[in-house]
Amino acid sequence: MKAISYRRYGGPEVLECGELPMPKLGPDSVLVKVRAAAVNPVDWKCREGHLDPVLDAVFPVVPGWDLSGVVVRPGVSVPEFSEGEEVIGYVREDFLSRGTFAEYVAAPVRTLARKPRNLSFEEAAGLPLAGLTAYQVITQGLGGVTHGDTVLVHAAAGGVGSIAVQLARHFGARVIGTGSEPSHEYLRDLGAEPVAYGEGLAERVRALAPDGVSAVFDCVGGEALAQSAPLLAEGGRIASIADHAVTGLGGRYVFVRPNTADLYRLSELAEEEVVSVHVARVLPLERTAEAHRLSQEGHTRGKIVVTVADAS
Repeated sequence: MKAISYRRYGGPEVLECGELPMPKLGPDSVLVKVRAAAVNPVDWKCREGHLDPVLDAVFPVVPGWDLSGVVVRPGVSVPEFSEGEEVIGYVREDFLSRGTFAEYVAAPVRTLARKPRNLSFEEAAGLPLAGLTAYQVITQGLGGVTHGDTVLVHAAAGGVGSIAVQLARHFGARVIGTGSEPSHEYLRDLGAEPVAYGEGLAERVRALAPDGVSAVFDCVGGEALAQSAPLLAEGGRIASIADHAVTGLGGRYVFVRPNTADLYRLSELAEEEVVSVHVARVLPLERTAEAHRLSQEGHTRGKIVVTVADAS
């Protein structure tokens, strides 16, 4: 099968497009014909070796954890899916090797859910990792948000941040979203009140929320996180997906995990048009290195998605 892989850590230039053996189908897995795979910042961090302290790399590594596709065959102990069903998946295992930038993936059943019927394969591929991250931070990391809450979302126009805005609004919260000036109209369309990054950020947020914010959802870390704690109202909560320093501020660091129930709920919310996925760029599998470079530049609004041509 055709796949993207890398045989050593490094920059985008280590990514190769070539033939790899078809994956073996274990009893608890589902063979999926991949239609699209989304790029996430964790992909290039894995490729550069930043996750080597916690995830063994079995080279050659096929990158990618997000997919949308069609079930070819379920494993012998998997009654949940049938041939021909359309699925999405956050296909993360505890090692790096069998990723989603390939024509076929043997995905553990615990990583899959039904694809939202109203989303294209490209849109659906952008939902699992970003959606699960946003959902798990909102519902668990921040202990839930509700009517009367004011939530500050950093990097609100990004893949995770944009879904976090939509979820927080769905749960009844007011949302203030940080982003660059060109993204402000997009943030307004999502239902957030935009504020610009950079010097004076705290003052701009206080102007909108003089009594402080109920919760902070940090997707940036560093200075943005440091400025966030003083903005919390009494009893406020803070969570970060980008900076472990949040624990020193009394908050929670959240690393997304595969969860079938959460993924099914996201699929339902997409079909209810509560959550949408903005696809910024679509590239063919052969241009995955370019997709990685675009992601690493960090200026993308929404998701970068790679499509996989129909395999014979």
